[in-house]
Amino acid sequence: MNNLLDFMDEVPPEIETSNDPVVEWKNMPEFVSEKVEAYSKIIVRFDNEEDLQEFAKMIGQKLTNKTKSIWHPQLDRGSNAGLRYVDK
Repeated sequence: MNNLLDFMDEVPPEIETSNDPVVEWKNMPEFVSEKVEAYSKIIVRFDNEEDLQEFAKMIGQKLTNKTKSIWHPQLDRGSNAGLRYVDK
């Protein structure tokens, strides 16, 4: 897809099109997505599987010996997945 105008049946003559994204996005507002950092981070080590599963039960999250990190409380990753901006 070269640009959004590909979906239009007829492009108004006053709209110039280009394959250059710099030209296409000229005069558009800047979007900056700030990275969200954790408030705090700790490393917890376990001697065995039993201790790991006891901890998992205490915090109410599934943990395995391959788990590298978690958010607590558990992060709801799909909460905004269905939200979209649509302009009619």
